[in-house]
Amino acid sequence: MIIDQIYTSSKTKNSKEFDKIKNSEKASRSLVKAISWRIVGTIDTILISWLITGKITLALSIGLIEVVTKMVLYFFHERIWNLIKWGKK
Repeated sequence: MIIDQIYTSSKTKNSKEFDKIKNSEKASRSLVKAISWRIVGTIDTILISWLITGKITLALSIGLIEVVTKMVLYFFHERIWNLIKWGKK
């Protein structure tokens, strides 16, 4: 691991190109992350809705609406943050 860091830091020819690649994500990665996170979040929403309402059909309806809207919001949130240079090396 240390050798990899030394080797990487000693490359000056393509360092800007390397930094650009390592600090960005493809849209497909953001999409998969959004889907996996929404699965966890939706299960949580369904369980909480079920506990509050006592009705599983209502809880599933809330979960279905929530999964679509929050997945779309997360995807665009992730893509916007990928454009922000703050906090990247």
